[in-house]
Amino acid sequence: MREQEYVRSLFAQEDEVLKSIAPGLDERGMPQISVPPEVGKTLYLLAGLSGAKRVLEIGALGGYSTIWLARALPADGQVISLELKEEHAAFARENVAKAGLADRVTIMVGDATESLAKLVESQEKFDFFFLDADKPNYPHYLEQAIALASPGAVIAADNLFQNGRIFDESYQGPSPVTIRRFNRQLAEDPRLESIILTIGDGLGVCRVKK
Repeated sequence: MREQEYVRSLFAQEDEVLKSIAPGLDERGMPQISVPPEVGKTLYLLAGLSGAKRVLEIGALGGYSTIWLARALPADGQVISLELKEEHAAFARENVAKAGLADRVTIMVGDATESLAKLVESQEKFDFFFLDADKPNYPHYLEQAIALASPGAVIAADNLFQNGRIFDESYQGPSPVTIRRFNRQLAEDPRLESIILTIGDGLGVCRVKK
């Protein structure tokens, strides 16, 4: 798409660390499902504009979005990223270290539902959230994010267009069915003010009402 390429060329240039992640995923047989550069830059701007100091990311993969988010934070900011697979977490840590951000990023390995329950139990609070993991669990992740949110926190969620599948009711798999319901919740939940940005595969952005 010419608009996408135009935006990327002007506003979302990648440095060498970010450029190296896609080939690194290929070499390790990991999926190429990192956010595109323009979504990374949008996350960076949203985190910066919101004044976030503590970020919770669900789904690290190779650390691509983790790096964009960590770069938006002040020197004493922190990103906690939840990742199911140790091999993904190890690659993400490697990339975060290359970017000089190891002191700002902690990657927790294990089932995100269990990790979130521990964070809720310990009464942690976060200013910014990024959901980019298994889509059937998005409604649960949203509830946990709201429970962990500081007043006015921002919640972003990726892949809300499901590569166009949400627009075709013949797609009745777990992901498009759940995301149709999730998008309706974003629109109607009285605790949130929300929109879906038409970049990438659909980026949901919500503010938790104070």
